[in-house]
This record gives sequence, structure tokens and C-alpha cells, in this order.
Amino acid sequence: MRKYPLYIDGKFLETPNSQIIINPSNQEAIASVSIAEEKEIELAASSAREAFDRGEWRTLSFSKRKEFILKISQGILEKAQELATLESLNVGKPIKETTFMDIPSAAQTFDYFANNFEDFLKEEIIDIKTQIASCSAKIIRQPQGVVVLIVPFNYPLLIASWKMAQALAAGNSVILKPSILTPLSVLELAKIIDSSGLPKGVVNILVGGGEKIGQLLCSDKRVDMISFTGSNSVGRKILNYTSQNIKKTIMELGGKSASIVLADCDLELAVNGSLCSIFLNCGQMCTAMSRIFVDEKIYKDFVEDFVNKTKKIKLGNPLDFQTQMGPLISKEQHNKVLDFIEKAKKEGITLACGGKTPSDPQLQNGFFVEPTVFLDVPKEAQIFKEEIFGPVVCINKFSNLEEAITLVNNSDFALAASIWTDNKELAEKLAQKINAGIIWINTYGMFFDQLPYGGFKQSGFGKELGKVGFLEYTITKNIMVDNSFEAKPLINYWYGF
Repeated sequence: MRKYPLYIDGKFLETPNSQIIINPSNQEAIASVSIAEEKEIELAASSAREAFDRGEWRTLSFSKRKEFILKISQGILEKAQELATLESLNVGKPIKETTFMDIPSAAQTFDYFANNFEDFLKEEIIDIKTQIASCSAKIIRQPQGVVVLIVPFNYPLLIASWKMAQALAAGNSVILKPSILTPLSVLELAKIIDSSGLPKGVVNILVGGGEKIGQLLCSDKRVDMISFTGSNSVGRKILNYTSQNIKKTIMELGGKSASIVLADCDLELAVNGSLCSIFLNCGQMCTAMSRIFVDEKIYKDFVEDFVNKTKKIKLGNPLDFQTQMGPLISKEQHNKVLDFIEKAKKEGITLACGGKTPSDPQLQNGFFVEPTVFLDVPKEAQIFKEEIFGPVVCINKFSNLEEAITLVNNSDFALAASIWTDNKELAEKLAQKINAGIIWINTYGMFFDQLPYGGFKQSGFGKELGKVGFLEYTITKNIMVDNSFEAKPLINYWYGF
């Protein structure tokens, strides 16, 4: 069994305490990971602070910084097969997903920001002339400082890469905390970073209990920024910790995303895309379209096709390329999802398919739940309102577009939405009315490094990716030079002395 140390101040550090990491598809142990306690947390904080304040990273030439970040991108590609296998073992997602989506996307993110951050950081000159003043202002962007990156269990390497690529490209030093459930690919990333020759202390990686690490780091004066992706309950705690020493925060929290399927859509495209939108990664996605609203004119046909195809989804060993859906991440999550399902059944909500653990003997040791479809779900129902984070979808009908928009917006969350129609002009008008930070038309889940990602309301605030997301990891300075006649601005002689 592999043993993984922490990575602090450019060194791999084993600790007295460790935790066994299991494969959620069969509960077999796959690795042992060192656990950070207060001593290691303190060491990481002081290391990151020292690296930013007195190290060379933020003062390196842009070309040198780019070179380091590109080495990380290349290192991920060189270990792509190993990382894909490890991600599937640790997270339980099918190898097809990790091979063709997660790992190459992580490498591409480092590559994109390496090749674009210099342009994003260009100074802006603004000349201002009024009746009483004249000046030239230079708007510059500089790194935030020490940035704590907190990553969830569902896309450990990819989301770590999103955050780290932006933070490093902007010139920050980093403390990265992966989920204690899925730290393995991130700890492999530590080896890639170390091999790149990145200056010590610029990246520090801690694994441990979220409560302890979160409280200590998020309230620490030495930390300038927190970028968090995870649950709303943990997000609230982090905001409370950061209030003790005010700092910049990005909160990418939960979702209860929705799709609108119009009568004029390509039905096959809408059904297949909707299947992907809820059952990819076993529904463990903030952007999962767990509510699907279908025009009553095609509701029967949509449901029939959707349910038939749902029943054919192949559950199985994540390392089998034929597997289409793996297990949930843990016993706790497994029980939580089944509790949602059982409550919906007791409320009399129509169950079209799924709703239980699979009967296949080969799956009994894993945290598997059948892909589950409920129909005509009351908007007051728990499964309609709350984020389940599992393979459970509600399909309802609507009679007009006003009703559809009302149903979609009837949520505390505002992260993502999809619209399926042949009328793109109408789709864009509907998108203006939907409360969501990301809206896909005739597709789902297209994430690009060039475009911002993030929501609002209870889905959080701040953006990742694109120029907008990158600039979250910087501070803005306004430097003004007076250009008044004979360099004698009125304000300097206001009192006439």
C-alpha cells in the first residue's frame, strides 16, 4: 500500500498520525496518508508567508514564472494514465471520465493560465482632465499574498488545478487542502510540483480534518485569501472564521440546478444531454441538473425515453471502460442519498426507476445507488428543494414559459441551468430571466478555462477561471500622478499657505 507524506516548505513530511484511504467501489484500502496536526499547519502557514514576503516567486520575471507553470502542466500529462487510474480508484468515478475529462483538463488549465496571465496583468493607463484637476492614473494588479485553497472530494485534481494555476500565475504562495476522502491525486501533484523546481514554500499541501485546518488557517492573519469549493454548511463556518481577520474569499457552494426542455427541441439530444447532466460522476456535482422541467407537449415522450435509457446505465468497477456510473464517495453519502429517496417514497412521489442499492453481488461492498428518477415532484418536497449530491433527478412538466422560469428560479441556489430548444433566440431571452451564473443552451457541462465559473445566492460568490476568475487572485492598485499646471494642484493650496 502506498504511503503519502504531506508537502510543506519544499519537503515531503511524514507525520505520526495517518489515515487509510479506501476505494468506494469495494471499500478496499488503497493508500495511507499523513495527517496534519497543529504543528504542520503552523509550519505551512509560516512557510507560505515567508515564501511570499521574502522569497523570489512574486518577483520572478513573467517568462520564468510561465516556465515553472508549464512544467507542472507537462508533468500532469506525463503521468496522465497513472493519475486517471488513481483518481478512479480514490473517487470511484469511471476511468473513462478521468482519462478523457479530469486529467487532461487539469493539465490544460495550467497551460492556459501560463500562457495568458501576462496579458491579464497588463497595466492600464487612464488620463483624467477636469476643470480643476488633471492626472494620469496607472491601474496595476498584484498578487493577494498567501492563498488557502480548499478543494472538495468530487473533482480533487481538476478543482485543485483550477485554483492553483490561477493563484500561482498571479504570483501568490499557496496552501492547498484537498478533501480527506480524496487526497491522492493532489499528493501526486505535489511530486510533480517538486520536480518542477518551484521555489520552496510557494506550494504547501496539507491533509487532515477540515474543522481543525479550516479554523486555524481561515482565521490566521498571515493568510490573505481563501478560495473554497464545498458545502454550504462548511462555507458558513469558513466565513465565520475569516471574520476574525478580514480577508478575501471565494465561495463556490451548492446547487440545485435545473433544465428547461422546450417542445421544439431535438428530443434525442435533450434526453442524452440530460442523462449526462445528472448521472455523470454519480450526480456528485454542484452543477448537477437535479430538476428537469419539460414542456407538457413532449413530457410523455421525454420521460419514456429518459427512463428507458436510465435503466440501461451500467454500474460497475470504475477501472472498467464499459462502466458508466460508479459509487458514491462514502458510506455517509450513500446513507444520505438513500434517506432522501426513502422520504420521497413515503411522501407518495412517483418513482419511475431506481431508488435502491443495486442487486448485483459484485457491487455489494461498494457505495452504489441506482440512478433514480422521480416524476411530478411537488415544489415543497425535500428532494425538489435540497441538494442531494447523488444520482437522483426530479422531472416535472410545465404548460408555458412563464411557469417554467418560475419553477427554475424557485430555489435558494443559483449556480447553473440548461435550456434545450431549436430556437436559440428564444433560449437567449430565457437565459436573461434565469437566476444562474452559468447557462448552457443545447448542452451541459462545457467548462472552459477562458470563461468564468460560479454562481450567486446560496451558491456563493466570486468566480473561477477566465480573466474574471484570475483577477480574483489579485489586488488592484490605483497609482495617480498629478499633471496640474506647474504641478500646483488646487488641493495643495486649499488653505492658502
